Amino acid sequence: MPATLVLDDQDETKPAPGQLRRVQALINTLDRETNDDRLADPEGARTVLVKLGLLGPDAPLDGSDLDAVTGVREALHALVVHNAGGPEPDARALRPIRDLGDHALLRVRVDASGAVAAVPVDDSVPARLAGLLTVVSEAQRAGTWALLKACANDECLWAFYDRSRNHGGTWCDMSECGNKLKNRQFRARRRSTR
Repeated sequence: MPATLVLDDQDETKPAPGQLRRVQALINTLDRETNDDRLADPEGARTVLVKLGLLGPDAPLDGSDLDAVTGVREALHALVVHNAGGPEPDARALRPIRDLGDHALLRVRVDASGAVAAVPVDDSVPARLAGLLTVVSEAQRAGTWALLKACANDECLWAFYDRSRNHGGTWCDMSECGNKLKNRQFRARRRSTR
C-alpha cells in the first residue's frame, strides 16, 4: 500500500467506518514494507498527529509524547494482526496501552440529547490517546473492531477494514498483496513437487 498517510476515505481502498478510521490511520503511519515512518521526524509527526486529533495545533510535542504515540500504534497494530488470525499479542506488546490506561484520565460527558461519551480530561497527548482508545472500545462493543485487520502479506501488514461479505478478507489489496502471496505460494508448491 502507499507510504502516504491516508486520512480521507477516497484515498484508502478499504477505510474503516467513522472514528475507527482514525485508529486505522494511526496504525498506517508506518509503512512496514518500506519502513517509511511518518512519526520518525518530530516536525512531520506534528502534522500527522494534528490531523489525527492526537495533538492540538499549538501544543508542544516532546519525545515522551512521541514515544507514547508510537508505542500505542504498535500495540494497536499487534491487535489488528490478531484480528486477521495472527498470534494473540503478549503483555509486552500491549504494555503501551496498559500504561496509558493506568495514567490517562477520562471524564463522562452527557450531551443535550442524552448521549454519553467518555472524553479526555485535558488536551495532553496521553489524554488524547486515551480518547482514541475509547474508539477501539466502542468498536469492540459494536462488532466492527474485529473487521480492522492487518494484511496477510507479511511484507505489508497494512491495516485495512474487511468489508467482504463473509468477513474473510485477508489482503489490503488483492491485485498487489494477494497476487504476490498467491504467486509465492504457487512457486513454493512447484518447488516441493520437483
